[in-house]
Amino acid sequence: MKTLAIRLDDELHARLTMLAKLSGVTVTDAIRTAIDTYVAALAANGELSARAENALADIDREAKAQREAIASLFAAPSPDQTTSTKPAARSSSRTKRTTPAE
Repeated sequence: MKTLAIRLDDELHARLTMLAKLSGVTVTDAIRTAIDTYVAALAANGELSARAENALADIDREAKAQREAIASLFAAPSPDQTTSTKPAARSSSRTKRTTPAE
């Protein structure tokens, strides 16, 4: 569970305190109930659902781009890249000397 500190105007705090007392709940419970109600209302909002779908699509696109970037950095080389280019055999700088026949 997380602790949350909020600032309330004195008048709103007094009203909240009185309403909580009359309802037989603590101020903390009244705030939790209000937040639960607010969050449920937002979650049922169709416009926010559409925004959430767009956000998920953005996340998927960004994740795909990052996966591709990482794969290009660490992927195994293609068969074309694996053919070795060995240097040509060096010819000997020393030539075989033959002695004239005597």
